[in-house]
Amino acid sequence: MQFMEYSKMIYLDGDIQVFENIDHLFDMPDGYFYAVMDCFCEKTWSHSPQHNIRYCQQCPDKVQWPEEKLGTKPSLYFNSGMFVFKPSFSTYNDLLRTLRVTPSTSFAEQDLLNMFFKDIYKPIPNKYNLVLAMLWRHPENVQADKVKVVHYYAAGSKSWRYTEEEANMDREDIKMLVKNWTDIYNDDSLDYISNAITNSKFMKALIKAYRGVCYMLGPSAT
Repeated sequence: MQFMEYSKMIYLDGDIQVFENIDHLFDMPDGYFYAVMDCFCEKTWSHSPQHNIRYCQQCPDKVQWPEEKLGTKPSLYFNSGMFVFKPSFSTYNDLLRTLRVTPSTSFAEQDLLNMFFKDIYKPIPNKYNLVLAMLWRHPENVQADKVKVVHYYAAGSKSWRYTEEEANMDREDIKMLVKNWTDIYNDDSLDYISNAITNSKFMKALIKAYRGVCYMLGPSAT
């Protein structure tokens, strides 16, 4: 599958949950790479000069970037857990060529994508990719009632291994968001695979003929 029939696509990490429709993002102007700006305040950024001088693009006026010591201020940096892009063979090939000559970095593909798309990157509001650390690092920048997409990136926040033991995981807002994920996961009406099977003409015919069919999904071939 090459996806070239689409004018735009939205990529989502596996630890992201979409809570409201975001189809309108497909209507944004062409020619840009859209994503949400990241935060440099968590310890995962401890290797970076941004973290070491307590500079964060989420609050750029709090700590000024010292150009006389560190040179030109870095370009805006996005979190690659969610982005809007245009499928393109030429972009794909250019990206592969760039990958082959680019040294490895701490954030791997995220650093690569930021470097590659920096000239056409346009930030979008964090309601389209709420990195959970924003809730305690920059609460003034979060409008909780407008959040459409949540990124369970913070240590300990993934619902399948949530224990409330890691830092900030005992917060009430985090508990609520983890519960929201679990509720959606356990909602059988949202199970596309099961519904597709049971609603197929073939399965309906079998059920009618044999008054019930038991089936088990096999492992993926990929």
